[in-house]
Amino acid sequence: MGDTFIRHIELLGYEKRFFPSQHYVYMFLVKWNDLSEKLVYRRFTEIYEFHKALKEMFPIESGDINMENRIIPHLPAPKWFDGQRSTENRQGTLAEYCYTLINLPHKISRCLHVVNFFKVRPDDMNPATDSQIKTPEVFLLPKDAKKNSTDITGPIVLQTYRAIADYEKSSTSEMPLKAGDMVDVVEKGESGWWFCQLKNKRGWVPAAYLEPMDGPDESEEQEPNYAGEQYVVQKSYTAVEEDELTLREGDTIEVIHKLLDGWWVVRKDETTGYYPSMYLQKAGEANTSMKSELRNRSAPPRRSTIRNAKSIHKHGRKQISQETYRRNSKKYMQSRRNRKENFQNKANVIIEKNEREENKPKAQPAVPPRPSKDLILNRCTESTRRKIL
Repeated sequence: MGDTFIRHIELLGYEKRFFPSQHYVYMFLVKWNDLSEKLVYRRFTEIYEFHKALKEMFPIESGDINMENRIIPHLPAPKWFDGQRSTENRQGTLAEYCYTLINLPHKISRCLHVVNFFKVRPDDMNPATDSQIKTPEVFLLPKDAKKNSTDITGPIVLQTYRAIADYEKSSTSEMPLKAGDMVDVVEKGESGWWFCQLKNKRGWVPAAYLEPMDGPDESEEQEPNYAGEQYVVQKSYTAVEEDELTLREGDTIEVIHKLLDGWWVVRKDETTGYYPSMYLQKAGEANTSMKSELRNRSAPPRRSTIRNAKSIHKHGRKQISQETYRRNSKKYMQSRRNRKENFQNKANVIIEKNEREENKPKAQPAVPPRPSKDLILNRCTESTRRKIL
């Protein structure tokens, strides 16, 4: 029996999920050498981490030594706040990437790294769900698109943003801006620092200094999730503005709104406020050197602190007040407490009912009446009849 390898990978589409928070996963039909076909689901951030590791394993084929030798396909960096539009637009690039990957030399296409990444996982078979949250929405690729992946591929188009104010860089890795500069965003980091290019210059820029061209609001920004995701504070921060929170390293909080400028709305007990996302880490997630290095940087500026900011849009971006966050958060927490209390009350009623049943005195069997003398004489044996004579 030969080694296991993948014959073909087909992108079927993507799925919009709502648990534990809204996110998107791509659906792949993986065809194996034993003629079996398996359906797997992967987030784009997972695919990109897989891609980076593959490049490190094969530095020559990835072009790290000489770009002319590159055969591993390119893959754009993920947007940390992928919306439905970007998820949909990326399908062509992913379909082409998978086709090229499987047709690379066997030492790459059949290596354990590729095989293990596309193997079926337990959560592919039974994804985590919550009966109180709506079921996932499935978006399949058109049949014509599947027949020829090149029909849905095209050049990777970078998003163009405009600077709303002057920005002076504070480190060599950053890029200065002038109000009105048009920059192309190469990578959007969830820390609020975006990697941009302006003509022949590249560097990190605070997201708060940039606005999209088609409107003041970010299409990729998620809606608040009042159920909250549990995070752990990795670096202390003392509030500067009234709507920020002061937290200490090691505190456990809940993130209820992830915003693109890197300042997330978090909940500590029943208090909400802004906190730098770069100082937070998801509960249970392993620490990495990249995350540790990022925390040594200063938090990006908030848009509310930028002076002389000038937008080209007539209307400002929609903002949710802290009072709204607090009110909706309290409502959610109260409803969660009520559900928990109702469940507990039902459980207590069942326990009490069972205890009453157990403590109730059991009915004793009735003693049958003594038979009459005539009945004994007519129906009983000779020895029994003698006893009453």
